Amino acid sequence: MSQLRVPRIASIVDDDEAVRLATASLIRSLGWNTRVFASAEEFLASASIAETACLISDVIMSGMSGVDLHDRLLELGCAPPTILMTAFPTAVLQAKIQAKIEANSVLAFLEKPVDTAALAHCLTLASGGS
Repeated sequence: MSQLRVPRIASIVDDDEAVRLATASLIRSLGWNTRVFASAEEFLASASIAETACLISDVIMSGMSGVDLHDRLLELGCAPPTILMTAFPTAVLQAKIQAKIEANSVLAFLEKPVDTAALAHCLTLASGGS
């Protein structure tokens, strides 16, 4: 008897369309389904939160930041494994996100352009692998 395999869905939140689409393409090449959102607010208003197995969000966006999005999902009790990324890592930002990683509320903090191997490893962790 075969088991029904539930598709793994990664939701990508980034206000840069080119990055959003490139990240989605990369993640699909790693065997995941994707949903893309231009803002944190768009993701929060969607029906995709419950089906998201991994959230990948830019940190610095117009409107709500990726960190604020993750905090809001924690408040709602529905935060999926989350990868935060930025092209502009500062020491203050790294320290803030490192504290979230140590508290096990954020899976990883990656610098753009994202290293494919690092992202693949994070997706493995998000899906329960090691």
